[in-house]
Amino acid sequence: MKSLIKILVIAVVFVAVSCNKSSAPNYQFMPNMYESAGYETYGEAAFPNGVEAQLPAEGSIPRGYVPFDIENSTEGYELAKATLTSPLDSTQVDLAKGKELYDIYCGICHGNKGKGQGNLVKREKILGIPSYDDVGRAINEGSIYHTIYYGKNAMGSYANQLNEEERWQVVSYVLKLKADLEK
Repeated sequence: MKSLIKILVIAVVFVAVSCNKSSAPNYQFMPNMYESAGYETYGEAAFPNGVEAQLPAEGSIPRGYVPFDIENSTEGYELAKATLTSPLDSTQVDLAKGKELYDIYCGICHGNKGKGQGNLVKREKILGIPSYDDVGRAINEGSIYHTIYYGKNAMGSYANQLNEEERWQVVSYVLKLKADLEK
């Protein structure tokens, strides 16, 4: 009886080993489930008409974005300078937050005191940054906000880095620096 069990075990092992063929793959019941065709997300196979799926619908506004009605031009800058005022009242202005944001985004060029002597100016990487108290500039809330939103001359826009409330906090802090410099 023991020898019969041994023979049976050896036969089962022999059959299992002889059926294993490592040079050929095993049979698959539904091969398209295991090996699907790869498509580019926005490629020709998925969207034969082009990249319409990537474009937002006309007139749509991104979530969290507030459109700015004043255009990016010299006339728009002058209009903002003449008409634009801060929507924040005195209780909403947080100079500590404005200073923190100013140090992160503005201080590297404009300097911590607003004199136009930031680290990049001192290292001569950027030249010609004027002080906030220059008489010829005559900056105010509207002109500062417009410049932060669109940028001006060599300065780029910070509209993507700062939301609307943060931009107004920075405007308030810049006006404080200007007042400190004019003393």
